[in-house]
Amino acid sequence: MYPTTGRRPGSAAKFSDYHIWKALMCLDRFIPVGRKRLSEQLNIGEGSTRTLLALLEKYGCTFTNKTGIYLSEEGEKVRNSVVMEMAHLNIGSMTISDYDCAVKVPHASKRIKYGSEESDVALRNGARGATTLVFTNGKLRFPGTDQVVEEEIQDLFLKTFKLKEEDVIIIGTSNTPENAEMGAISVALSLTGGLKFKKELHGILSSSSNTNELISLAFAIHELVGGLPVCAKSKNNLGIRIEDGVVIDNAYSGAVLEEAIQTGKTFRKIAESGPYKGIRVIVTPIDLDGTVIGAIGVVDLKELFSSHLYDSYVMPINK
Repeated sequence: MYPTTGRRPGSAAKFSDYHIWKALMCLDRFIPVGRKRLSEQLNIGEGSTRTLLALLEKYGCTFTNKTGIYLSEEGEKVRNSVVMEMAHLNIGSMTISDYDCAVKVPHASKRIKYGSEESDVALRNGARGATTLVFTNGKLRFPGTDQVVEEEIQDLFLKTFKLKEEDVIIIGTSNTPENAEMGAISVALSLTGGLKFKKELHGILSSSSNTNELISLAFAIHELVGGLPVCAKSKNNLGIRIEDGVVIDNAYSGAVLEEAIQTGKTFRKIAESGPYKGIRVIVTPIDLDGTVIGAIGVVDLKELFSSHLYDSYVMPINK
């Protein structure tokens, strides 16, 4: 989906997984919230807020009466499915902008490589960047190194969060507190696999499916092909990219995915652009009742380690 800090009149509804999370945080089971007030809290247009609320109602997460919008019991379960803690802090010279937002993601250190991937996600979601720290052997360290953060900074985090071994701290930074928060939370959601909606595959996949609706299918394919990178998108929405068991892009598209959607055909070809340029990809359309509503693909990294093209076959997905 498309992150935004506003909406032009007449433009398409735009919101990201962060805004869905934020809406769940703002809604309450016992105190109603109006759509206009929620729109202000999310910092998106009322039209986008209306679309977001329709999505939450579809999943049984909200209900509306004459007093306003309430979070349902199911919505509370979805909200609680993402385990993380957030705090707005002043990190000082360690970050590159005026406002910082830190998020603790429990037991996530094994999903972190060098921290650059998390910074890329934050940049795509409104922040100026992100710093990743892992808590190992009782110290906060920069990933991929033995470098420990300054004692003053470590004390700040230890006072703010109850840190345990293998916890991860994501620090989003930007020129506004809202954008710093959006960047940090977006990274945290990508590390945790996103919000856990209770749903079945049939009836929720459509040409406008978002990343939350594609994630279960994409992860299933990712496991099936032995951890090779997997990409998926619906026809009318941006998609998802998974590597090493982690969502590294929740606003993804690609030329071969689009080609498969437009033609309804399976392609095995060398990508000519994007993050997998020069590597063979296998992409197949997702067909529901004779209509192509999206596409899913596997990146054949095995080709990099052999002198011949790795040959495999992916059956079109039909429902």
